[in-house]
Amino acid sequence: MHSEPDARGAPGTARAPQDEPIAIVGIAALYPGVRGADAFWRSLTEPPPPPGAEVPSLADIEVDVAQFGIPPAQASALTRMQLLMLEAARECLEDAKAGDRTLQAERTDVVAGVCAGLDRQYANALRVESSRYAHELERAMTAPEFGGSARTAAQAADELRTALVRRLGASPHDRVGEMASTIPARIAGAFKLRGRTLALESADATSFLALAHALDSLRGGLSEAVLVVTGQREEGPFLRAALAAKGLVAAETRPFAADGDGFALGEGVGALLLKRLSSAVRDGDRVYATVRGCAVRHEGRPGVFRYSTSVGRRAGVARAALDSCGASPESVGYVECGGYGVAHETRAELDALAAVYAGAGPGSVVLGSVRDRLGHTFANAGLAGVTKAALALYHRRLPARFPPGPGREPGPGPAFRTLPEPRKWLREAGAGPRRAAVSGASLTGTLCHLILEEHDPDAAAPAAGRPRTARVPAALSAAPEPIAIVGYGGRFGDAPDADAFWAAMLTGEDRIRPLPQSLLDRELYYEPGKLSLTRSYTDQGSPLEVPARPPEGLRIPPRRWAVMDAAQRVALSVAGELLARRGPAAPALRGQGLVATGTNLSLARERRVAAGLALGEVESAVGGLAALGRLDPTETATLLDLVRERYAAEPGPRGPEDLDGALAGGVAAVIANEYGLDAVPLGVEAACASSLAALDVAVGRLRSGSVDYALAGGVELPCNARDMVLCSALGLLSHGRITPFDSAADGFTPGDGCALFLLKRYADARRDGDAIHGLLCGIGASNDAKSLIAPDADGQVRAMRQAFGQAGFDPADVGYLEAHGTGTRVGDRVEIAAVARVYASPHRRRPLEIGSAKSFFGHTFAAAGGAGLLRALHALRTGVLPANAGLTTVSPELELDRVPARVSTASRPWESAPGRPRRAGVSSFGTGGINYHVLIEEHLDGPR
Repeated sequence: MHSEPDARGAPGTARAPQDEPIAIVGIAALYPGVRGADAFWRSLTEPPPPPGAEVPSLADIEVDVAQFGIPPAQASALTRMQLLMLEAARECLEDAKAGDRTLQAERTDVVAGVCAGLDRQYANALRVESSRYAHELERAMTAPEFGGSARTAAQAADELRTALVRRLGASPHDRVGEMASTIPARIAGAFKLRGRTLALESADATSFLALAHALDSLRGGLSEAVLVVTGQREEGPFLRAALAAKGLVAAETRPFAADGDGFALGEGVGALLLKRLSSAVRDGDRVYATVRGCAVRHEGRPGVFRYSTSVGRRAGVARAALDSCGASPESVGYVECGGYGVAHETRAELDALAAVYAGAGPGSVVLGSVRDRLGHTFANAGLAGVTKAALALYHRRLPARFPPGPGREPGPGPAFRTLPEPRKWLREAGAGPRRAAVSGASLTGTLCHLILEEHDPDAAAPAAGRPRTARVPAALSAAPEPIAIVGYGGRFGDAPDADAFWAAMLTGEDRIRPLPQSLLDRELYYEPGKLSLTRSYTDQGSPLEVPARPPEGLRIPPRRWAVMDAAQRVALSVAGELLARRGPAAPALRGQGLVATGTNLSLARERRVAAGLALGEVESAVGGLAALGRLDPTETATLLDLVRERYAAEPGPRGPEDLDGALAGGVAAVIANEYGLDAVPLGVEAACASSLAALDVAVGRLRSGSVDYALAGGVELPCNARDMVLCSALGLLSHGRITPFDSAADGFTPGDGCALFLLKRYADARRDGDAIHGLLCGIGASNDAKSLIAPDADGQVRAMRQAFGQAGFDPADVGYLEAHGTGTRVGDRVEIAAVARVYASPHRRRPLEIGSAKSFFGHTFAAAGGAGLLRALHALRTGVLPANAGLTTVSPELELDRVPARVSTASRPWESAPGRPRRAGVSSFGTGGINYHVLIEEHLDGPR
């Protein structure tokens, strides 16, 4: 489904518009032994510590929690990464200050990038899993050789659970505190920023994708400023073990060594504050450098994830970045390389650069890589490289290369050189501004290239005596081109595809039932009527059946399929449904694409494997149990061996496919790679709004011209013991079942699900002859910046109004609202209050119909917005307003007459005037005050 490009890029490549430069106005750098932009620059320009010297770590950085207004009850549930990113955000915003200027809070976004699990996620998973270990310990101790006392055995099990809760930490707020999306939400709350809020992951291309999204938001006028924060820590042994199983880990990183055998895994947290250059000049900001060009491409190859070694593709991406800003290779004086430390990737990168810079003068381009000092900081790697290049431009000095250690270095070509020590960056008269390029790649197959340029404040300053005037463009005040939905697929509960999902909606009966024992061991994890840190008070949910084999036509080896996370398998199958539904006559997906999947950024499989790797911590706790005090060391060792055998922990990584099956961004990557799409994969988390956040990223990339098509949506499978226990601890779950808008609503019921949508620009879809199922006319997003868990009407209203600012029609024209509808009294009441402020109108011809897919399939977390959009899309296509399940008495607290609106218990025809399209809104709100709202319209002209 793709063709190999030549060195100039793929056929049909969408080129980003040559738009305004984006200014880097703030920098934060937290690395081992480094704190702040100045310290980071010194670390790059001064001799490194001598071999054997003690190297500090991120654990040495102290963070004052109190300054961020975090309630003490929530502090223990925070990840260490959250604290470090809060500190990085503070330092970046402080660095950007010049006088008393402040940011436009409602138009400042926060984007965070992380990869692999965080410490609290691992600890919570191990704590829940340890109940199973305690159960096996109790069984083993009843054997005669260990005393045979049921009372002693039960005492040991209870003692172990208590010890692990104390050792690993436990809080009712764990489910909220552990989430990656809580990081940008917490930053937004701490600094009162109310723009878009989301977390991203795309393996070691994470930073580049976060920056690309920021550029789209700023150039599209959606944002006035974007704070990008990315970080990587060794949160546990999993990531290192999984990378080692891929053959990528070495004792040190030698970026340009011809015999390089891997990289050293590094740690670091960095932040950049970005603005349009005109805004930065207007505000009198210090500008470190500007981002001029950006290109991100993907090589979709089936099989185990691996770095691209295609010289043609690498050169094509570099040329696309240069072309996007009209820069010539000869104008670039410094290239910050990926510097993987792996021989064949190094060779491919250097050969590609040699092809691009073939016309540059001998020795005119200096090469470097920040990995020679930091190692590979993975999710943070791209941002670290961009920071280095920006500081080089700002200080007008070329950084030196750290000596590579033993081994040969390849000759990179006559245009290139490396420096033994920093030098002044000279520029010939009339040669134009200094420029730097930053190159990077991901082990999923993604390739990245950025062009940075120095900023001359004298040239940008206004004339003497003349007053100054992500020029403040309105947030897309003119309705932009709609985005066509040209494909869809879904799987929820007992509905194996999107058609069965819609058929369930028409029955009026929910699909919620007791979870099977395989998902929730009731003996271990179920205790009705009681709040607990280790058990769930409900056993209800809407689980789906995970596919047992790959979709037809895909050749995935059994071992690779077995180690794929269940979310990856489900999403791959739904993508197959989506592509098959287009039919054999559908046009091929040409040009560059994006696959953006909303999901939890720490998948279940990764957590299980991490828990298995931490089994020693559980066994060390067993050794200190008072109930085992009468066993001698030999008996204790024998007992531990028996329990370990019965417990059967998930084995650690054993092959190159194990990391692939645990990456959240791997959900998107397996779709892109197995279906051979030239589409950049990206994992997105915005709590329960993740699906619509992924859609928002996709729409931004489409409207900027960066991609030609996008596959976006969400997947999550929360019907498992860990999620049930953690959600119960905070009292989020219904004691019965979810009943949105009912007077008896007392919480939500979890459900498994996945929904994906194929998107194109409307004109392109018409040109290609696609069947258009609906038009996405507007998408708005905000953060209320007030509370992580309490809903806020003001934030929801801002998201809705943003969406209508793009749509070209009024709220009174919308006939159906697919609400977030979590089934909590407060949440439902606040949501309808916000709806009344936007949708209430004396011009409304008939009441606004309100419903929620959650009433049928429960709350599917990251897939919830996808479920809502799928339901609303079906309603548009079929002209049927769907029923709501479980509704007995509409809560009078909702005051629906203010809109006016109604919630129906039976399906009914959706009446519309001839030639007038049906229109619907879809809301999705997430923990952390994250709000998204989408507006869609029926397509009346052409195939549907």
